[in-house]
Amino acid sequence: MKRNFILLVLLYSIMFQARAQEILTLEDALKTTLSNNFNILLAKNDNNIDMENTSLGSAGMLPAVTGTFNRSNSIQNSRQVRADGQIQQISNAKNDNMSYGVNLNWTIFDGLGMFARRDRFKEIQRQGEAEIKYQVITQLSEVMATYYNLVQQKRLINALDTTITLSRYRVTLAENRLEIGKGSKLDLLNAKVDLNTDQTNLLRQQESFKNTKTYLNQLMTRDLSLDFQIEDEMKLDTDLKLGNLIEIADRQNPQIQLAIINNRVAELNLKAVKAERYPKIGLNSGYNWNESHSSLGFSTENKNRGLTYGVSASLNIFNGFLQNRNERIAKFQIKGSELQIQQQKQDIQAQVRTLFQTYITNMELANVERKNEELAKENLNITMDKFRIGTITTLEVRTAQLNYINVMTRSYTAQYDAKVSEIRLKELTGETY
Repeated sequence: MKRNFILLVLLYSIMFQARAQEILTLEDALKTTLSNNFNILLAKNDNNIDMENTSLGSAGMLPAVTGTFNRSNSIQNSRQVRADGQIQQISNAKNDNMSYGVNLNWTIFDGLGMFARRDRFKEIQRQGEAEIKYQVITQLSEVMATYYNLVQQKRLINALDTTITLSRYRVTLAENRLEIGKGSKLDLLNAKVDLNTDQTNLLRQQESFKNTKTYLNQLMTRDLSLDFQIEDEMKLDTDLKLGNLIEIADRQNPQIQLAIINNRVAELNLKAVKAERYPKIGLNSGYNWNESHSSLGFSTENKNRGLTYGVSASLNIFNGFLQNRNERIAKFQIKGSELQIQQQKQDIQAQVRTLFQTYITNMELANVERKNEELAKENLNITMDKFRIGTITTLEVRTAQLNYINVMTRSYTAQYDAKVSEIRLKELTGETY
């Protein structure tokens, strides 16, 4: 009964630990990043500001209505001499004045500058949307690369576990042989040194694995101490074509789209500058009340109220050639934005071509190293079989172990590098996941 109870406790403990560590799928990681990532949230917040600015009022197309109120009081010693020689004089004379009203000012024409400003605000909003897309693609690509880095490291940890198991077996076998007089202490010491080396490599790899988990939690913007398991799967896309990638990147890449929008903003800025050549026409109106009291003068009380209205116009005739200078600068800005579009397109094409060549090379390496995996496993199995019957030396066993772990490392690295190249290529094309 006691033994059964202990087994039940152990099973419950194992099940609890398994539940405590969530299985984090790549899809879950991407969804969490979309919801929580600081860079994405900041880009969305900036875009909300741009949306608020995209209004008729911000462009100056709506009237401004203001309410005014003013009240003033004074106490003065006054003396007045009239034209007929009569003198009026009073000390501590109290005077007050109060006015209030509602006024409207509306610019109805400014050389179409208000329409250029409205369109510019719309383009700035599009900039914000492109920035959101850029941050989404960049952050999700980084999450994918980090997730597959964990897959690679997990596989490498499993390979190191295998070599440690073999090294422990070597130590046990060397101890048994030494006890029965068929082995040497040197073989036992070499086996222990190799076991310690393998354990050191495993500890370092486990440290890297945990640190990468922390970084993935950081990208997802969640509790950095959360532990989780990952899916051990890495599928490579073998259908990528250079021509298609360049075409899609030219059309969808967020950085190219931002450069195009910047060009449109520069063109609208020129329109706004040219609008300064035209007259500005505005309407104004208001309804105001005014009331004043005076202790001395021809009238001791004055009240008036009523409607005021009118039209105003102004024209910039000469401002020291600043208008011509501003227009030339605006045209230079348009030219600069056009050059930036060309530069951005060339830079993206160069990156796509370079990454595609890296992708092809890594795919070929991954295929070669997969074949080497099978050979290394078979070689290790044959070596261990011969070692059990004592037909080969411990040095040959260690060589087979090292060959196995080196091949596994190269294979996993090649697969991971191929996957990262694939992710970065899709990132350049502007694809969302």
